[in-house]
Amino acid sequence: MTTDFPSRELVAGLVREALFKRLGRPAPRGPAPELVVNSSARHMHISPENLEILFGPGAKLEVYKWLYQEGQFASKQTVTLIGPRKRIIPNLRILGPCRNLTQVELAFTDAVSLGIDLPTRASGDIAGTPGAYIMGPKGFLEMQNGVIRAARHAHMSPADADFYGVKHLDLMKLRVTAQHCATVFDDLLVRVDKSFKLEVHIDTDEANACDLAHASQVALLK
Repeated sequence: MTTDFPSRELVAGLVREALFKRLGRPAPRGPAPELVVNSSARHMHISPENLEILFGPGAKLEVYKWLYQEGQFASKQTVTLIGPRKRIIPNLRILGPCRNLTQVELAFTDAVSLGIDLPTRASGDIAGTPGAYIMGPKGFLEMQNGVIRAARHAHMSPADADFYGVKHLDLMKLRVTAQHCATVFDDLLVRVDKSFKLEVHIDTDEANACDLAHASQVALLK
């Protein structure tokens, strides 16, 4: 006697339908969107004005490698970050294109090494955050603020947000299943924009903790 078990896709669909029914909302139709989870290494975003201070008048960011999000890239330009203990992080890569503010994103381990009491913030929320000294090939920049540990977050299109039943700035959970354990990260910030592709960013400390390099499954949870 053989027993035919329902497929994983069918079970997931039934569970999703029951969940949305309890929430009083229609379940989104169609297959689950492809979820990409990437480790975001320490990096810098920069304004055009500060780019010229560090690299000279007329400096422009040059593409080294395109990133997953449309139009975003790792540039060829790197700088040296100097912390309060006079310890440095060399070859800190600048991501492009230029933004309207200058911001450095580090992992907690980086902050401990540098001697910075690093707050966890959403990108762009830099009021009251620590600063640092940045050295480029043509100049020196004293940042008054802008050094943060970026809050773990998910980029979503409006269609992705509808599928998961969330909206901009909601919080979710990320579950990562690797070879020997499963890890759940709380307080994953949802960022919704029509230009975004579905992608989760966690920092290098978090990626190492959950063994992201050997993950067999990733999932977003309400």
